[in-house]
Amino acid sequence: MKPVDIIVLVVYFLGVSLAGIYFSKRNKSTEAYFLGNRNFPSWAIGISLVGTSISSISFLAYPGDAYKTAWIRLIPAFALPVAIIIASIWFLPFFRSRQYTTAFEYLGLRFGKGARIYGALAFVIMQLMRVGFILFLVALLIHEFSQWPPLACIIIAGIFVSFYTIMGGFEAVVWTDVVQTIVLLFGGLVCLFVIIGEIPGGLGEIISTASEAGKFKLAEWDVAAQEPAETSWGFSISKKTALMMLLVGFVNWMYEYCCNQNVVQRYCASRSLKDARKAMWICCWSSIPIWAFFMFLGTALWVYYGEYNVSPETTAMMMGTDGAKGDQILPYFIFNKLPMGIAGLVIAAVLAAAMSSLDSSINAISTVLITDIVKPYMKSDESDEYYLKLAHKLAVVTSIIMIIGAWIFYTHQSKTAQDTYNILVSLTAGGLFSLYFLGFVTKTGNGRSIMIAILFTFAFSLYRGLEGVGIVPALPIDGYYTSIVGNIIMFVLGLVFAKLVPGKQNDLTGLTIYTNKDQEVQ
Repeated sequence: MKPVDIIVLVVYFLGVSLAGIYFSKRNKSTEAYFLGNRNFPSWAIGISLVGTSISSISFLAYPGDAYKTAWIRLIPAFALPVAIIIASIWFLPFFRSRQYTTAFEYLGLRFGKGARIYGALAFVIMQLMRVGFILFLVALLIHEFSQWPPLACIIIAGIFVSFYTIMGGFEAVVWTDVVQTIVLLFGGLVCLFVIIGEIPGGLGEIISTASEAGKFKLAEWDVAAQEPAETSWGFSISKKTALMMLLVGFVNWMYEYCCNQNVVQRYCASRSLKDARKAMWICCWSSIPIWAFFMFLGTALWVYYGEYNVSPETTAMMMGTDGAKGDQILPYFIFNKLPMGIAGLVIAAVLAAAMSSLDSSINAISTVLITDIVKPYMKSDESDEYYLKLAHKLAVVTSIIMIIGAWIFYTHQSKTAQDTYNILVSLTAGGLFSLYFLGFVTKTGNGRSIMIAILFTFAFSLYRGLEGVGIVPALPIDGYYTSIVGNIIMFVLGLVFAKLVPGKQNDLTGLTIYTNKDQEVQ
């Protein structure tokens, strides 16, 4: 890194830190710290949702995947508008009608204490693993351009993100997400303009060359033949097809926009139901073009380094072969091709992508622990000041665990580490969407029946996890479809055991689509 690049990064980091200090003066209550006093405009929440969903994983993975293969992994994005329609019309009002703070308060009212605690703890565990993994990726990037020891990179990045998040609360999270999303897009555009400028024929040549090679096709890539396979629209649980990828996207987006606390917290923080709906659509119509843009950036890099032979570099070309890490291609380009100052700004964009995910998760974890565990079941009679101080302490503990987790991922960085992360996430997230869906669209179910369905779903997820490390025989199910099968198990068994296991059912007023019509929604 040149001195100019370092100066750019330092200025950026100082600006974000000052934002955390500024917003800390306004956090006088848990309502302010967790939700910013529910006073955010739709455009800010919408852009914040974009920043949260586009982490450093997306920033690096989309270009890397398009560089190495075709565009089949963009297909899930096309299911987003359908999920937004369903979530905004039928499910969003549930979280606005009772002034919720977390998504799991709904589970408690609908199915009882056990379901609420399960959902809250599953979310916390999943987010702890997620922030550790993202911080690990950030530290790798910082190590590449600074050559500092990896542990120092993890600690410095972890402390920085934790500082402005713990100090500034949810207001700092939302407004820094807005800035970081803009920086992220600017960084990607700069990379694309540099590529276009160096290829004779520019944008038109990139499109025509990639089109002839089939790089834009929504299909799997045949590495041996270096061409796309035929696009299949059939139904299959053992291989990727366009139809199944759409279904994967639909299930993932329904989870994201119906019960993910990082998103629900933003619903609750919006000024009104109308603002929350606008924010969802701002996020939708921004995210799809952004994902497509980063896929196109990867395809442009493929033309730049390989097919058009503008910059024939063996290292970059090897990143596009089977077994190589395609997600390294964008950082490689940034470090080797961007001019002074610009490289620092683009690296800041990559780091911004990570920070917009980390800050949301740190704040959400402390929010959930206080709202769903401590306040209702452990310390119910304390003052709001007590809960606010405890929220800060829990955010500090979360940050420490995040740093330790990142170091564990670094010291075990291999396919096994990534597999372990995916396994643990599947164990904690399995069937969670169907749990909410059961509550929303049926008038059946009780605490006992739901806990039995949760146990069966967990058993399936555990089997898939053990299968991933070769302990048990493999099922003929592609890894992409584990969440679909898990949600089906949860929904079907939830209905079955509701009939077989009698139990007291909670008051359903305002808790299902059939009984929510008379609820006042703001």
